[in-house]
Amino acid sequence: MPRSLPMLTSVPLRGFPLDPPDQRDTSWRPSYAVWEVTLRCDLACIHCSSRAGRARADELSTPEALDLIAQMAGLGVDEVILIGGEAHLRPDWLTLIRAIRGAGMRCLQVTGGRRFSAQRALEAQDAGLQSVSVSVDGLRPTHDALRGRHGSYDTALEAIAHVRAAGMQVTANTQIGRTNVHEIPALFDRLLDAGIAAWQPQITVPMGRAADHPDLLLQPYQMLDVVPMLARIKATAEARGVLLWPGNNVGYFGPHEAELRDSLPACHRGSCGAGRAVLGIESNGDIKGCPSLPSAEYVGGNIRQNRLVELWQRSRVLGFTRNRSSRDLWGHCQSCYYAEECVGGCSWTAHSTLGRPGNNPYCHHRALGLLRAGRRERIERRAAPRGTPFDLGEFELIEEPWPPGEQPPPHAVAPTGRSQPSSA
Repeated sequence: MPRSLPMLTSVPLRGFPLDPPDQRDTSWRPSYAVWEVTLRCDLACIHCSSRAGRARADELSTPEALDLIAQMAGLGVDEVILIGGEAHLRPDWLTLIRAIRGAGMRCLQVTGGRRFSAQRALEAQDAGLQSVSVSVDGLRPTHDALRGRHGSYDTALEAIAHVRAAGMQVTANTQIGRTNVHEIPALFDRLLDAGIAAWQPQITVPMGRAADHPDLLLQPYQMLDVVPMLARIKATAEARGVLLWPGNNVGYFGPHEAELRDSLPACHRGSCGAGRAVLGIESNGDIKGCPSLPSAEYVGGNIRQNRLVELWQRSRVLGFTRNRSSRDLWGHCQSCYYAEECVGGCSWTAHSTLGRPGNNPYCHHRALGLLRAGRRERIERRAAPRGTPFDLGEFELIEEPWPPGEQPPPHAVAPTGRSQPSSA
């Protein structure tokens, strides 16, 4: 069905306060940058946080984009991930890939797969693109409904084949929500058969179009099912030599954390890395600590006004996690055993759900603790979003007793595994 697309008109550059030059923070370097090179898209996904469809009116020109690439290399970025919209709909897409690789950085792309033809895959490989992650969000009927276009499942699987044939690494990513959660094991089997090298699941977050459709969203208590399910899939992935890399908002802690994230140095996710290891770039040159964060609250500057190194080192908005501690937490996160280590988990998920970071209800450890007390949490939407990219609705978090007959026994949702315990 048709989706409404926001009218993206040119907006005058805002003023962004920066710390004085003698107070710059040089303690952190972004190891990777996620760059929305355009908001133009040929899909209209009902869970799209950025409401992609039309290009922004003020997207960076080719010379501006090439200068930004040089600035990223100068800042020490190792890897650039191109996203959209749909990155390959930008006419100078291959030019940007060549420039990224020429500057000594790795270059990857995330795509919905439509129009990622065999020819396009070969051109991308020739330009230096090294890996492509194709978004696949369910079996055919579910994926097509979520992506807003009949046939998008088939074109996504075809894109995986084209990338493999071109000799590039191909991976997949999946958003998990209420409409597709029951299909995830079968979907992963399809992706294995398609030949992916890695898979990244994450949960759908109430931002943008996803906030228009609260029926798409998992309830927090459903993490009791989702995390053990991913742990079972992880065993299958290991047996097939496929890396399962849970997204930053699948977390944190609980009895399966170490097995899900055993590829990380400490075998657990740790706190939000926005503005420390991660750099997010919008197609008009706005800079955030993470590409998923709400723009209104987290844009720390624009490269048309300041050099990237100045924004990275002098914008407190951009580096908002650098001095965060458990004192900044609230709700159940404030008294959590893992508060000092986790520091509220994913800022994107917490802020999009409850209007500010520091209290993330989508936590397996938390859901298990509530279950032992006979309680659970759920969200209800109280106000719809405005209809602009990266916008938010208003949601209320409700803690309540489990309804009669619905409460699962703790052993059914937290089987003993090789991970750490869910509490001290």
